[in-house]
Amino acid sequence: MGYVSNAARMFFGGPATKSVRALIWANVAVFVLQMVGEAAGIRSLVATFALIPWRVTHELALWQFASYMFLHGGVFHILFNMITLYMFGNDLERTWGTPRFLKYYFATGIGAGLCSWLAGPSSMAAIIGASGAIYGILLAYGLMYPDRIVYLNFLLPIKVKWMVLIMGAVAFLSSLTGGTPGVAHVAHLGGMVVGYIMLRGRRWTERLRAFSSNRRRAALKRQFEVYYGDVRRKIEEDKKKGPTIH
Repeated sequence: MGYVSNAARMFFGGPATKSVRALIWANVAVFVLQMVGEAAGIRSLVATFALIPWRVTHELALWQFASYMFLHGGVFHILFNMITLYMFGNDLERTWGTPRFLKYYFATGIGAGLCSWLAGPSSMAAIIGASGAIYGILLAYGLMYPDRIVYLNFLLPIKVKWMVLIMGAVAFLSSLTGGTPGVAHVAHLGGMVVGYIMLRGRRWTERLRAFSSNRRRAALKRQFEVYYGDVRRKIEEDKKKGPTIH
């Protein structure tokens, strides 16, 4: 994929930012270590650091919610994730700044893991990959730059908002039907959902707060009207009785 901005033609997201570069190096380093370990017949890295819901539920292996993001299932898996991170993460970090970008990246990745765990807390399947965070990055990019043009497979031009919508729909339907075996579709969808809540949740909170405030004001108004109506009726009744003689 490549994209064209409204202002200037760009390719692969521009120069790598600090956090994106560090995340790519970290993922590549862990992947190399993983491949070396598997070649030597050592699988403890995956068993220890992949997200295995059963271990989280019964052994409280809570670190797996973060560590699983740095393991990958093959060259194409890590290649897709890192290219996507490079293409779309750089603009987000430049816009948000490093602290907010890293907070968002890990929150969507961990949130995606939580969604996978909730979907099957006793599952023994090992979940690996940064795809939950990557889908969160795609969601954020689609919300911030909806009309930028993305070239799928470097051929098909499509606006980012439509690409994100299609990918979200595919992840949703696949999470219901099971989709492709070996692909954590719930994690993909979870990363998007968590990202949307983080980016749009404040609006929901403000609307809820405004709704609650309006309801309180309406209730107070009704109480005042009832009280004021009783007072006025009492005054009118006293007027009809005439003067009181002491």
